[in-house]
Amino acid sequence: MRFDWLYRESGRIAELFFWHLGLSVIPVFIGLVLALPLGWMAQRAGFFRSAMLGATGLFYTIPSLALFVLLPLVLGTRILDPLNVVVALTIYALALLVRTVHDGLQSVPSDVIQAANAMGYRTLPRLLLVELPLAVPVIAAGLRVAVVSNVSIVSVAALVGTPQLGLLFTQGLQLRFLTPILAGIFLCVLLAALLDGIVLFVTRRITPWQPRGAER
Repeated sequence: MRFDWLYRESGRIAELFFWHLGLSVIPVFIGLVLALPLGWMAQRAGFFRSAMLGATGLFYTIPSLALFVLLPLVLGTRILDPLNVVVALTIYALALLVRTVHDGLQSVPSDVIQAANAMGYRTLPRLLLVELPLAVPVIAAGLRVAVVSNVSIVSVAALVGTPQLGLLFTQGLQLRFLTPILAGIFLCVLLAALLDGIVLFVTRRITPWQPRGAER
């Protein structure tokens, strides 16, 4: 490990780290916003539930590099535009989170829903005030998977030149220099652990009734 190189390149590495952070978090947030209504619709879809969940799950099977290359043609963007990565990772996050939201809503006990109905809750207030709060632990578990997955997948975008920590891997490979590769791996693992910890912390704060250790 060449610490002198790390010191000289610290400014650029920090910039790549924050690019990686943004490209990892923003798609998950957008994916969650889109997955909440879609997961709710799937939960109420009856006969079409399996087809809807299967269709969204198929998005995750699309190779990431192919998606990064094809999206500029679809969106009319430049190949290096970070928007391509945001859209691609939003698709992957959505594929994971629709089923997660569905499973979270399915986990709400039926007697709780019946009690809410008896108290006069209509569909939307019951969803927002009763079902979603109780579904938070399940949704958060899927959110942790989506966040960590995105940190890994973002690195692939280095092959199309998008600025993020994956560029350290390509630089190290081109120069046959191990230090940037090790730095990139360390920072990706650190970022994944940090984001996972943040999701876990927020989940604990908004679900104080949950037994500690149940989220792991």
